[in-house]
Amino acid sequence: MMNRLLFILFVLGFQYMSTAQYSSEPKRFDYGKMWTFEHPPKEWFKEAYNFTPDDKWFDDARKSALRFASWCSASFVSPNGLIMTNHHCSRDVVTPLQKEGENFEKNGFYAATMADERKAEGLFVEQMIMTADVSDRVLDRMNKAKDDVERKVLQDSALAQITREYQSKDGWKDLRIQSVTFYSGGKFSLYGYKKYSDIRLVFIPETDLGFFGGDPDNFTYPRYDLDCTFWRAYDEKGNPVNCSANYFKFKPEGAEENEPVFVIGNPGNTERYRTTKQLEYDRDIRFPTQLALLNNRIAILQKEYDKNPNTDLLNEIFGLSNSSKAFTGILNGLKTPELMARKKATEDEIRSKTKLKGEDYWVELENAVQNLRKYGAAVTLLGPSPIKGKAVNLMFTLSRYEKALNAPTQAGALEKIKADIRDLCKGLNTPQEREYLQAFLNENKKFEHPDFKYIDQILDGKTPEKAANKMIDKTDFADTSNLEKIFKKDAEKFKKFDDPILEAARIIAPKYNEAVSAFQNSTPKRRSLEAKIANAVFKVKGSNLPPDATFTLRLADGIVKGYNYNGTIAPYKTTFFGLYDRYYSFNKKYPWSLPARWENPPLEFLKAPICIVSTNDIIGGNSGSPLINKNKEVVGLIFDGNIESLPGNFIYDEVSNRTVSVHAGGIYAALKYIYKADRLANELSGK
Repeated sequence: MMNRLLFILFVLGFQYMSTAQYSSEPKRFDYGKMWTFEHPPKEWFKEAYNFTPDDKWFDDARKSALRFASWCSASFVSPNGLIMTNHHCSRDVVTPLQKEGENFEKNGFYAATMADERKAEGLFVEQMIMTADVSDRVLDRMNKAKDDVERKVLQDSALAQITREYQSKDGWKDLRIQSVTFYSGGKFSLYGYKKYSDIRLVFIPETDLGFFGGDPDNFTYPRYDLDCTFWRAYDEKGNPVNCSANYFKFKPEGAEENEPVFVIGNPGNTERYRTTKQLEYDRDIRFPTQLALLNNRIAILQKEYDKNPNTDLLNEIFGLSNSSKAFTGILNGLKTPELMARKKATEDEIRSKTKLKGEDYWVELENAVQNLRKYGAAVTLLGPSPIKGKAVNLMFTLSRYEKALNAPTQAGALEKIKADIRDLCKGLNTPQEREYLQAFLNENKKFEHPDFKYIDQILDGKTPEKAANKMIDKTDFADTSNLEKIFKKDAEKFKKFDDPILEAARIIAPKYNEAVSAFQNSTPKRRSLEAKIANAVFKVKGSNLPPDATFTLRLADGIVKGYNYNGTIAPYKTTFFGLYDRYYSFNKKYPWSLPARWENPPLEFLKAPICIVSTNDIIGGNSGSPLINKNKEVVGLIFDGNIESLPGNFIYDEVSNRTVSVHAGGIYAALKYIYKADRLANELSGK
């Protein structure tokens, strides 16, 4: 048994380990490694990896990668248009492709021949063919502006004009051209995309494998998830796309520990150029209110699911839980003193090296953010939303109706509002709807700012629970037979109509509109200040810092590497042995269940790797990105980050921030040993 002194040292050591994960000193890559292809970090690659790729390497990598619809990343992985992305990127798209008697969720799908591949109507992928940095022209036009509003107008007009010009340039014709803003308006680029609209399903595993571990394992590692799907792009003539010049070869052997690897994908959004005062606002108001909203709705839906399990409800719960975990991770990062100290130290350095002429951008932005604090909770919690229940949405619809009665409007518009009211009133008096309204009142009571009060008028001295019940019990809108009588009231009579939900609407809607207006009215000024601050950062640090993510193609470097966690070490790779361990450890129960064909696997298969971690910098939107080596060979498929990666929204720290990928060898082994998908396995291996 441990003596008292050792026990004290153990506790102190544990406390030290729990807080010493992060350094308070600024790091070289606090702003991340999401490099644009216009400005790849060639010198850094040479310094870090003794790797000096030529322009063709970057060009090939860019053209081999894809944007998968409007929500994920993907890549070509064979010369015949074979596309690789995640199961979770494809799950909602494949359902309409099922024929009678088929169940992709339970049994997956594999096209044994090319003729069996099934087209997904409306699905597309895009390949970035061209890039151009047009910053000088845009900034030259913007610098002629007299104020912030005009500056934005000139920016938009310049980009529109330049885009029109490029549409007739050689190499750009027939491409979809997207203008992209970096550094809050410090740099501008045009991207030209080739679109492929005939996309056919080749293979998708069962949900038990593609979603193995479900929500409990989400944002964690070690991981055992076969989160992959294969599609194929076809051309206008109905033939597989010939992409022999630009595709990533598949390497089942994967990568070794400490080997350099690169993620080519489309990270969605980061906020690493926000000031410390903006981050303090996020810490104090933005994320706490969002988390309260999400967690309360998850609890309500979970109660419903426990009574009536179904896939749609489960997917809805997972979607909210995914956001809740992500926001929790970001908020924990914002509450970590070392990380905030690093942001502050970097900001102080930039400010000390920036020559200001009159206006102090940081002080002005701090004042703007301070003025919005009283409205912050209301903007998140007070407004209408599909996840807030019928009563809340009815309030805002009734507010629209009352305005329409008092203003000239088309008859059709008024009838549309009436139809919305009828729909919202159906099922208004149910236990679940009461819970939604109680949660709404509770949240606003808890987070209401003392300088922006409204909720006490609605509660009228009651608890949120009692007030919600009274509103539902007393409202005439809960009985749909009353609606037509209500609709017969003219504007004057409706104004005098006394109803608890309508009375709440008359309080809540104006307050919400006031809060929204406060944010909207300050937006031009805040955006202008953010641009000036980002420009200041750019002038001090140069192109050594990548811009925030914009769901456009980026290149992120890193190495394959495990990390310390929970007092032990996470290995750089996991094997199928681990998958079966979780299957049996959780008594074969969902979300660790396995289909029958996965029982009794051969020993050779069990030894195969299934997942791998690396230090690459990713965020939402990177799902489906290929993980490649120096030779442009696929060694993994990005599908998640660990829980320690979530503060990456505002700061990147590679000590324990890890990208989680399906190992190329895991995909190949499953195709070979479990699915007997020889055609696909041979295509990936180049046979």
